[in-house]
Amino acid sequence: MVSKKVYFWSIVVALGGFLFGFDTAVISGAEKAIQKLWNLNVFEHGLTVAIALIGTVLGSLTGGIPSDKFGRKNTLFGIAVLYLLASVGTALAPDWYTFLFFRFLGGIGVGVSSVTAPLYISEIAPAKSRGKLVAMFQFNIVFGILMAYVSNYAFAGISEHDWRWMLGIQAVPSIVFLATILMVPESPRWLLLNRANKVEDAKRTLEIANPDANINQMVTDILMSAQERDDFGNKPVLFSKKYSLPITLAVLFAFFNQVSGINAIIYYAPRIFEMVGLGQESALLSSAGIGFVNFLFTLLAMNVIDRFGRRTLMFIGSLGLIVTLGLVAKAFYLEEFNSMSVPVYLFVYIAFFAFSQGAVIWVFISEIFPNQVRASGQALGSFTHWIMAAVIAFSFPYIAETLGGGNTFMIFTGMMVLQLIFVWRMMPETKGTSLEKIEKSVVFH
Repeated sequence: MVSKKVYFWSIVVALGGFLFGFDTAVISGAEKAIQKLWNLNVFEHGLTVAIALIGTVLGSLTGGIPSDKFGRKNTLFGIAVLYLLASVGTALAPDWYTFLFFRFLGGIGVGVSSVTAPLYISEIAPAKSRGKLVAMFQFNIVFGILMAYVSNYAFAGISEHDWRWMLGIQAVPSIVFLATILMVPESPRWLLLNRANKVEDAKRTLEIANPDANINQMVTDILMSAQERDDFGNKPVLFSKKYSLPITLAVLFAFFNQVSGINAIIYYAPRIFEMVGLGQESALLSSAGIGFVNFLFTLLAMNVIDRFGRRTLMFIGSLGLIVTLGLVAKAFYLEEFNSMSVPVYLFVYIAFFAFSQGAVIWVFISEIFPNQVRASGQALGSFTHWIMAAVIAFSFPYIAETLGGGNTFMIFTGMMVLQLIFVWRMMPETKGTSLEKIEKSVVFH
């Protein structure tokens, strides 16, 4: 059983994931009203939607720096401040430029959150429950997306400024996050590696998280990992030869996450459904269904990831994604558009994705890097994920129009075949193993 305190700390930090999901999706209900209000041209409208994603890429790239320098807890507090500023600032924005600035701030919050929150939970969680606790972050992202859609629906039409309410309501969970983050301790591993006078504080937190473990031995193992030096006696940096395997694993894992086509399908679901002959209303309803399936299967994966392991979930998911994407490609090639087959295939696709890649990505990347470079390693994985998300989101309409639906989905299918080979040949299992033991097996393999 996970200690109630550790569970509470993980839920609080995973709130960063809820705000991440909410902030990402909430713009969908406001963008048309904003375009009309400030009379935006096509470029300005595109920038309004994309500016948060640009901030996210920047935040994920630099998120490891404050996590290492100021600590995980202080960085999480800073993220909460960014979310609060973004929600209030966008809701009250008097002009387009002010709106852009605060959306960009929110995007930075999302990017840094995708680095620091999984990092913190992985460092505080007991080995046997680490998968479930870190996967709570992904579950909250999906929950945040779902609640953004529900919230947008609830506020739609309440006044001519309904879009301001849609964006401003995010201040409520932001304040909750800001207040509760003060109640969590600093990561014990960060304290042991960066604050020599805080060893007793670190021990107390480790004892709460690992009541049956030999705490002195754990502290010794963590401190030993901090003694690693390169051939010249310097502290190791991420991009050194010894870390080539975890770097390769993180980059490939994040790359495959996006070339599965997940963001193309989530962002453009109504368009895809209309391409196969569904009316606009049915297309929007099917899109809401995708959000619900995503939520449901992320919850299922969160509860079995520590029992079956990360690798098993990825095997199951990869096979399911190959089959479902292949069936969608076939439907486009043969123009099988008179039934509900394509929406059904995509619903099953979302289920397999949520059960595997969706749930595993933040868990796996947060586990495979050694203590000394975990923050910068997590930042690398997160940055790869977000830059690929941007590339896929921007290029999908052009690729689909140029190559056609069949070829586009066949490319995604081929990428998932490569992912299956990656899982089979390269991916190590990390369930139930301490971070320090994973370090020895992955880095010094």
